[in-house]
Amino acid sequence: MERELAIDLLKKYNEEEFHLRHAITVEHVMMEFAKQNGEDEKFWGLVGLLHDVDYEKYPDEHCKKAPELLKEIDASEDMVHAICSHAYGSCSDVEPVKEMEKILYAVDELTGLIWAAAKMRPSKSTKDMEVSSLKKKFKDKKFAAGCSRDVITKGAEILGWELTELLEKTLEAMKAQEDNIEKEVNAL
Repeated sequence: MERELAIDLLKKYNEEEFHLRHAITVEHVMMEFAKQNGEDEKFWGLVGLLHDVDYEKYPDEHCKKAPELLKEIDASEDMVHAICSHAYGSCSDVEPVKEMEKILYAVDELTGLIWAAAKMRPSKSTKDMEVSSLKKKFKDKKFAAGCSRDVITKGAEILGWELTELLEKTLEAMKAQEDNIEKEVNAL
């Protein structure tokens, strides 16, 4: 599948800058994890890009409407499964079983928390953020309250990682991809 098809589908069902930025962020973070793991960066990225394809227009049917929308671009069963598994336990009963699915589950909420923390910094960037300051934001339940700490913690658990390892790896992926994310968001 070509990325242009995925972008067109994403934009067909998502108009808010927040949702588009989140999709691009998760896409690039997933590509970074794929690169580190010697996996298919394009596939991992497309899954990240489309993981919330149905959320803006169909929030009450999140991950239930996605398979129907993904048929429009002939998404593979693997892609549909991966996308639907990222909300396991909240609005989906599709369990993340592959490593990529577990990473997507773990980083989805965490990328939102990291961006919120970056916005509070004088630089407005992840590039000068330390894990210690991210941990402080993570512990403050009032900060970015919409980012589920329980899901992030469970994501680390299903990966078999310590929470600190997940925070470090995701922050490093966002730092590595921040310029690409900004370029893609500005191109939309």
